[in-house]
Amino acid sequence: MATAHVSLEDALSNVDLLEELPLPDQQPCIEPPPASIMYQANFDTNFEDRNAFVTGIARYIEQATIHSSMNEMLEEGQDYAVMLYCWRSCSRAIPQVKCNEQPNRVEIYEKTVDVLEPEVTKLMKFMYFQRKAIERFCGEVKRLCHAERRKDFVSEAYLLTLGRFINMFAVLDELKNMKCSVKNDYSAYKRAAQFLRKMSDPQSIQESQNLSMFLANHNRITQSLQQQLEVIPGYEELLADIVNLCVEHYESRMYLTPGEKHMLLKVMGFGLYLMDGSVSNIYRLDAKKRINLGKIDKFFKQLQVVPLFGDMQIELERYIRTSAHYEENKNKWACTSCSISPQYICEQMVSIREDHIRFISELARHSNSEVVTGSGQDSQKSDPEQRELCDLALRGLQLLSRWSAHVMEVYSWKLVHPTDKFSNKECPDSAEEYERATRYNYTSEEKFALVEVIAMIKGLQVLMGRMESVFNQAVRHTVYAALQDFAQVTLREPLRQAVKRKKNVIVSVLQAIRKTCCDWEGGVEPPNDPSLRGEKDPKGGFDIKVPRRMVGPSSTQLYMVRTMLESLVADRSGSRKTLRSSLEGPAILAIEEFHRHSFFYTHLLTFSEALQQCCDLSQLWFREFFLELTMGRRIQFPIEMSMPWILTDHILETKEPSMMEYVLYPLDLYNDAAHYALTKFRKQFLYDEIEAEVNLCFDQFVYKLADQIFAYYKAQAGSVLLDKRFRTECKNHGVVIPYPASNRYETLLKQRHVQVHFTFLM
Repeated sequence: MATAHVSLEDALSNVDLLEELPLPDQQPCIEPPPASIMYQANFDTNFEDRNAFVTGIARYIEQATIHSSMNEMLEEGQDYAVMLYCWRSCSRAIPQVKCNEQPNRVEIYEKTVDVLEPEVTKLMKFMYFQRKAIERFCGEVKRLCHAERRKDFVSEAYLLTLGRFINMFAVLDELKNMKCSVKNDYSAYKRAAQFLRKMSDPQSIQESQNLSMFLANHNRITQSLQQQLEVIPGYEELLADIVNLCVEHYESRMYLTPGEKHMLLKVMGFGLYLMDGSVSNIYRLDAKKRINLGKIDKFFKQLQVVPLFGDMQIELERYIRTSAHYEENKNKWACTSCSISPQYICEQMVSIREDHIRFISELARHSNSEVVTGSGQDSQKSDPEQRELCDLALRGLQLLSRWSAHVMEVYSWKLVHPTDKFSNKECPDSAEEYERATRYNYTSEEKFALVEVIAMIKGLQVLMGRMESVFNQAVRHTVYAALQDFAQVTLREPLRQAVKRKKNVIVSVLQAIRKTCCDWEGGVEPPNDPSLRGEKDPKGGFDIKVPRRMVGPSSTQLYMVRTMLESLVADRSGSRKTLRSSLEGPAILAIEEFHRHSFFYTHLLTFSEALQQCCDLSQLWFREFFLELTMGRRIQFPIEMSMPWILTDHILETKEPSMMEYVLYPLDLYNDAAHYALTKFRKQFLYDEIEAEVNLCFDQFVYKLADQIFAYYKAQAGSVLLDKRFRTECKNHGVVIPYPASNRYETLLKQRHVQVHFTFLM
């Protein structure tokens, strides 16, 4: 038999042909997006490129420098929050010295110091950090509250950064209060170090004493912050600006992720608490209409409990109830007397389903042309088509964020209000706190509603993830076009009027905006533009060709443009006359509209990251707060108390046909938790615990599902083979043998592969 000789070139071409072979996967899509490797491009420079925009207003470049250092401090604060939340007691695992005559007590104390010293060093650094952060925050407040500075414009971005600082202080203080294991570990270290005379010099003794007092006193961070703020004249005015901005953003839904929404509410509550002290009174500020307590009361009544950190929650009315002047004004608050859960998810399901169907239908129309058939990828899209896709991406993210926030708010309410044997007869007297908050705290309808919403979130995440490349192109094209059209065309008329009326400040700001972001056709600004001389356009018009590219502005560039635009139309300045009064009505409306729309550009330009954050439900698994409450009796909770398994098991136990196709979606909560444990918490032990629980749950899932499917088809086969005459005779004698109720196991049986835990490659 002759052997066919194939050249290397032919062999390689044959291998290349394999890439073009279609390998259709016919299994139904009833699982979340598989993600063995995740990649996200980070376009946030944290203002490192601020010196490139020398054409901008110098004051805002200086603000960008301050922003950069404050953002770094916020990141450091997040690291300390993670450290406190994930703290597991070390001293509990160390052998204790039982008496002074114990022969190996010196060795035990030495080992105790060796083990705990690195952890105590972290606590010492945390104490110094909170002190430095409070000084930095109060320094910024003092600078902005100076009589002359109050007349200057303060940007939204600056106020929001200060708001994030307020949120950071609230979170760190609550975490420090909650963690008894931190205090126990330090006590064990201090006892061992004193025995070994490790802290002999006066400075070490003083530092140790300071750390002991810092850890022992509840609300120490809040007290220090309030004391330092109250010596600053007019501090309540700046805090009122921050609270008012949060109210405005919350009311107009100027946020995207659930975390941003909940941060606005926490800043409102904690901000009011800080303002209401011995120097300032929030009720007088309300009487002067400096703040609107009625609106805040309405918000706190609608949403009473929000996530604080992990499985820790905060009741917003607590900030009001513990404020200095609450007792004599308690009748002004409705949120403090209301205890009925406003987050009843079953009542929301009708509107959620309608929104889901409406959006999925619109998304499918674009997905079919862009992804499935590929017909839309080759054609050049017009500006309106690109804008439509960009708006679709934003609406999808907002829907996902709203549903995720709703799930988290229901879960938060349940954790704060655990059930008991009187509310739920199935709840035994011996049930643990966490068990009463999760396992016995949901009705069957609530569990089904949660499963359905989670399935909608994860299903829509799959569909939007498939169109990520299409959305990214549309977003970059639309943002570029909107920015260039606005800067090159829309700002011409305000610039012409400002030059004509010799409003030099407005001219300098408008010119700075154009020089910061304009990408002129040919690379240079048209020198003969009549608007630069304050003249009208010729009768035939002055044609400006605005180029089109698929590239968005940098984060610093967008910040500079938005801040300079805001300075033109802001009316929060303390001065009597603002730049706004020098602009005409149409120009003000155009600037405000662009400023409002451009708020979401930062999220849209990082679409992949925004999609991940809007669909993140990882906090439904974490339970460090409740583990802390067990005081070492529990190393980890069993799967019967874990929300992902509770929801999965409920579908299997009830055998509800309409829910059977959703059974894989609750398991994706483990993916979210594992991803968060590695990328945000950066704790290997948490990931290992999640992985161990996934392995156990999947074994249980396969066992229960296989048993159900076997029993179902056995009953089906028996029913088919049952003699019809026998069935008729039984019916005549009053015995009805029903046919087995149909179930949707066919879809599950078509699954050939399922990803049930996140694989992270370093």
